[in-house]
Amino acid sequence: MTRDVRVIIEQHVDGFVAYPVGLRGVIVGQGDTREEAIADITSAMQFHVETFGAAALEPEEPVLDVFLAGAQVAV
Repeated sequence: MTRDVRVIIEQHVDGFVAYPVGLRGVIVGQGDTREEAIADITSAMQFHVETFGAAALEPEEPVLDVFLAGAQVAV
């Protein structure tokens, strides 16, 4: 059985970082390309399931959608 998981991917100067949306625990993947970051986060999520069980992929509350927005902070 498989489950679709939404993943956020950030591009940084030194590569890409990926993390799933709404899952319990800290799960992060990285790579030199988006594809490598996706492969790494997929592997990390699989390890998370093997370690903590399939229930670890159940969000505490359902994530209905994900948006990218800006905010201003005084410095």
